[in-house]
Amino acid sequence: MLDSAKYPLLKNIDTPDDLRSLDADQLESLAAELRNYLVHSVAQTGGHLGASLGTIELTVALHHVFETPHDRVVWDVGHQTYPHKILTGRRERMHTMRKKNGLAGFPKRAESEFDTFGVGHSSTSISAALGMALAAKLKNEDRKVIAVIGDGAMTAGMAFEALNHAGDEKANLIVILNDNDMSISPNVGALNKYLTRILSSRTYSGAREGSKRLLRHIPPMMELAKRTEEHMKGMVVPATMFEELGFQYFGPVDGHDLPNLVKVLSNLKALKGPLLLHAVTQKGKGYKYAEEDALALHAVTPFDPETGKKLAAKKSSGPTYTEVFGRWLCDMAESDPRVVGITPAMREGSGLVEFEQKFPERYFDVGIAEQHSVTLAAGMACDGMKPVVAIYSTFMQRAYDQIIHDVAIQNLPVLFAVDRAGLVGPDGPTHAGSFDFAFLRCLPNMIVMAPADENECRQMLYTGHLNDGPAAVRYPRGTGPGVAVEQNMQALPIGKGKVMRQGESIALLAFGSMVSSAVNIAEEIDATAINMRFVTPVDEDLIKKAAIEHHAIVTIEENTIAGGAGSAVNECLNKLGIRVPVLNIGLPNDYSEHGERGELLADVGLDENGIRHQILAFTAALQLPTTTEPLSVTQ
Repeated sequence: MLDSAKYPLLKNIDTPDDLRSLDADQLESLAAELRNYLVHSVAQTGGHLGASLGTIELTVALHHVFETPHDRVVWDVGHQTYPHKILTGRRERMHTMRKKNGLAGFPKRAESEFDTFGVGHSSTSISAALGMALAAKLKNEDRKVIAVIGDGAMTAGMAFEALNHAGDEKANLIVILNDNDMSISPNVGALNKYLTRILSSRTYSGAREGSKRLLRHIPPMMELAKRTEEHMKGMVVPATMFEELGFQYFGPVDGHDLPNLVKVLSNLKALKGPLLLHAVTQKGKGYKYAEEDALALHAVTPFDPETGKKLAAKKSSGPTYTEVFGRWLCDMAESDPRVVGITPAMREGSGLVEFEQKFPERYFDVGIAEQHSVTLAAGMACDGMKPVVAIYSTFMQRAYDQIIHDVAIQNLPVLFAVDRAGLVGPDGPTHAGSFDFAFLRCLPNMIVMAPADENECRQMLYTGHLNDGPAAVRYPRGTGPGVAVEQNMQALPIGKGKVMRQGESIALLAFGSMVSSAVNIAEEIDATAINMRFVTPVDEDLIKKAAIEHHAIVTIEENTIAGGAGSAVNECLNKLGIRVPVLNIGLPNDYSEHGERGELLADVGLDENGIRHQILAFTAALQLPTTTEPLSVTQ
């Protein structure tokens, strides 16, 4: 429960209705309490801290000025929404953040009526908010719709597509650009604050529109007035681009000046049409350790709030798959000057920090623009380069058309290093890589590989690099089984699996992260275990041999069963005209919620015990012999 003495105002805020009764001084005190509570809450659970600290005042002002949830506030990405969750009835559940059956790390419609749109991927807020604004117009509903976008999301083309459309529709929409790195902003001072207040007032807006009506019939004067206004505003605000898109631009404002934010938002609430407020904020604001290193405390594991230091975690026995990729890319670039590394704003997460340091001229961070990253790679490949696109499985979905149209159809040598494949844990369904086997294996010319261990990951990356067409190596988050990584690189034979253990009765055909469990289970029940390695082209000879020599086949993958690697095996058997019982084990045709990865795997029967249970139930139903006592069919 909340410490009443430490949080005298926050303890009484159960909904935004409660904070709308507070005066200006109380709002600032509430913001201070909220910031302190947020730091100590995230210190326990981990999560996205820096961006949320930067939106404290903005969140308080939004819920104070607007009648949420009747008025819609649509957040982009969701990294900055922890203060929003605290103020909208979820304060006492913050200790469950990103845990199984707890609060989601991002806005989620099923979680609260204040979460008007579910997010996780960036740059969707303006499109969604515009849709809500147009729906309100069509239904003759009087409501305000606000999109809060920032944290790099303006680098994506989708945001500008929505801005362009909103300006054309003249929709009643407020877009708040949360600019937290000063990348496009002049210094914020008293003059800018004063001008924004004036520009957002009814008096100025009325005079502006009245002058336009008066001068419309005198074209030379109208043009002069327009140029004069743009020139004067252009001296103090970067308004031109947004004005050209049809928005009235206001700002920049200090996003931490709560009294001024309340005044400006109150003014904007009374205006019509597309409006854009440029608010400058600081990631990690008010917590010195986050201010000093916003990147390190952007997304955090549990830490000591007094020192900002991460709590001691269990050390892994070897490198993560991400680290294996990063080292391979540096080694490959040393020997091949054609190698370039491309990332859509995921340098740290994808393991490209060392590559950028060693090969800055061959490193390209395109921002949150997955579609562009793929077509950029295709263009480079056309002219003799060997591009490597480091991308999370979940973000790869956003560039599917470009993968098909710009890479696969043209059979260009682009290598995709697909990180965070399978279940990822606390970030939930928006970040799970559950579908890449299915959506990649159906593409002609595409080679799809899944390493069973760390060393095989390195060798598969090398194999993909040597390929004359597109290839993808997909690997899970975290560490593997702990196999030593060999410095020497050797290409694997394309489309060929490897028998790990020869057994009797049944054959376990495993892909990627599931191979280690398959081998362990095969030892117990005297089954054959096969590391399939390739999802496409699948090893037809090995599948045929396994089907002929065994009574049944089991496929195991950390991808959806529907359309996945097991489906590739089924299709192969059908093509060969072989009839043999097959059990496909994988992710169900559903969205996995947030929680620890091990918990989620157990929930869907993909931990070792769950896989064993399914196999033994299958063999029992077929009355096949195993060295382990079979389970009854009813178990």
